[in-house]
Amino acid sequence: MMVCIKFVRAIFLTLGMGALLSCTGVPEGVEVVHDFEASRYLGKWYEIARLDHSFEQGLQGVTAEYSERDDGGIDVLNSGYNVEEDKRESADGKAYFIGDRDVGRLKVSFFGPFYGAYNIIELDEDYQWALVCGPDRDYLWILARRPEMEKAVLDRLIAKAAELGFATDELIMVRHDTPL
Repeated sequence: MMVCIKFVRAIFLTLGMGALLSCTGVPEGVEVVHDFEASRYLGKWYEIARLDHSFEQGLQGVTAEYSERDDGGIDVLNSGYNVEEDKRESADGKAYFIGDRDVGRLKVSFFGPFYGAYNIIELDEDYQWALVCGPDRDYLWILARRPEMEKAVLDRLIAKAAELGFATDELIMVRHDTPL
């Protein structure tokens, strides 16, 4: 009986670890950028478009600010204007590279020991816009250094995301005409 309990416990532990690790994966068939330079990625980014999810639901004027941490990671400050509650909300997090620092694959946490994937899958050579996804095709963001993006660039990024199997017809275009 004790052997059986240990076996069942080992299976649950293995499945639990697998579930946690899958939260920092890359969707099948999607590649992250190489020759990534974190120092050039730091600073403020504006969310241009996203697939909706509970932790950003109802937010407009969304920005992300990245800065270097003393421990080699990246501090993350996400904020957005909650239209329904008429107030700005923010969340502090931290991100760490998964593997080499010159690969755009990180894990980010806003909730203690739980991490999610932050995969940079397309990046302007001047670091002016980025296409980012999570561990699966349910998470997608288009970011830019300015609150607006040239339509041709936006259309190209949306086409690339559609080609990779993301539900681009469900993208929310983020407004940046909200109060600070």
